[in-house]
Amino acid sequence: MMAWIGRANAILFGKGDDMSLAIALAGSQRATTPATLQGHAERVQRCETCAARALTICGAMRAEDLGRMATIRNVHRVEAGETFVSEGEAATRFFNITEGSVKVYKLMPDGRRQITGFLFAGDLLGLAVNDTYTYSAEALTPVTVCQFPRRQLERLLDEFPKMEKRMLAIASNELAAAQEQMMLLGRKTAQERIASFLLMLARREERAGRGGDTLHLTMTRTDIADYLGLTTETASRVFTSFKKRGWIELEAGNRVVLSDRATLEELATGLE
Repeated sequence: MMAWIGRANAILFGKGDDMSLAIALAGSQRATTPATLQGHAERVQRCETCAARALTICGAMRAEDLGRMATIRNVHRVEAGETFVSEGEAATRFFNITEGSVKVYKLMPDGRRQITGFLFAGDLLGLAVNDTYTYSAEALTPVTVCQFPRRQLERLLDEFPKMEKRMLAIASNELAAAQEQMMLLGRKTAQERIASFLLMLARREERAGRGGDTLHLTMTRTDIADYLGLTTETASRVFTSFKKRGWIELEAGNRVVLSDRATLEELATGLE
């Protein structure tokens, strides 16, 4: 269990056989100073109180094991409009989004951009098996991410099977989302695509324990159109049409209320 720590100092605490590794910090005497211990305690507390913990891989860890995760993660703040993952860059880090929203895109040879997804608190970046990132990621809002060195996280997954299982479940959800986008782009009309998109966001809100009938769209109409394979003008016309028919309400602050969700469900499935 201790092989990955190298020459690190480790502090164990607990009762009886329920011993857990709380601190594994590389270094020498500095690792056991009161300031270092206090800093680590604060890192663990941040993990314990993280609002996104239940949504992501950290939720599979027991509270007493969070110290292992806290040891290898760094919290990074990303400003809106900032690209923090670049296509072709060495994939040495793994990102766990704990706050904000992100758009993921690929650049085409002619310079055009194709948005392939939108990510929110609880979502992960860096799951690809390639040595380089196959996409870029840009913050739509101020974003907070936990960064993990890829190799260290892989070792941690080997040690905590429940955490690895949770990651596989998340990867399966990403595959399902990719398949859904293929269906959106290949088979559905513009109205069906917009309805499906709004319902996808609604279901995400519900999985996070929030009401799904009021959505805050952090992405622009152009971003939505790009993701759905539409022009910006077409996407805007569909939103206006939905509003006129009473299916949605468009409120200030980029909020959309799903006034007639049943009709949107029928439309998304091609029944309307």
